[in-house]
Amino acid sequence: MLYVPTLLQAIDLIGTFVFALSGAVAGVRRGLDLFGVLVVALVAAVFGGITRDILIGAVPPDAILHPHYIVLAAAAGLFTFHWYPLVARFTYPVRLFDAAGLALFAVTGTEKALHHGLDGLSAALLGVVTAIGGGVVRDVLLAEVPVVLRSDIYAVAALAGALVIVAGDRLALPEAPIALAGAALCFGLRMLALYRGWQLPASRWHVKSGP
Repeated sequence: MLYVPTLLQAIDLIGTFVFALSGAVAGVRRGLDLFGVLVVALVAAVFGGITRDILIGAVPPDAILHPHYIVLAAAAGLFTFHWYPLVARFTYPVRLFDAAGLALFAVTGTEKALHHGLDGLSAALLGVVTAIGGGVVRDVLLAEVPVVLRSDIYAVAALAGALVIVAGDRLALPEAPIALAGAALCFGLRMLALYRGWQLPASRWHVKSGP
């Protein structure tokens, strides 16, 4: 039987692919071997969704129940490993793919939480968890401070997109345009923050390490 994804599933699959690209690009840049690149790509792609599914009781998680998520992430990893120069043509490819994945997963995470009966705030928070989870583990595996823990506008962008989904649900607005609006807001905020240098306040007591 031909698999025809719903809008939510289609967005989830696209998010899986672009987050896997972000992980694979970061892995290639750190000089990982093929196995390492695939692991980082897979973790970046599915960890946030697995965490969300466990928290809302949707077990087994989609990434384990449906193998196309793993296949898609592996395909992104293999493509990046063998044809990295093609992917690297994008300006700041890791940041671009990461911002796209952030936006898409903020939407799907919030939508799925709402479909499982969570209230608006809880659903939005799970949307943020879905969006940032993979990126956090990706950065940890690469021995970097996760983006979400720096002063960058990252989780805030995901939260803004998630709140659009919650508002649309409360107002009973059509799902498709609201999903696109939420994703666009999240992606736009993240990219503007990167290009304009927008940051959240950092502690003035920060002390740089070193001599």
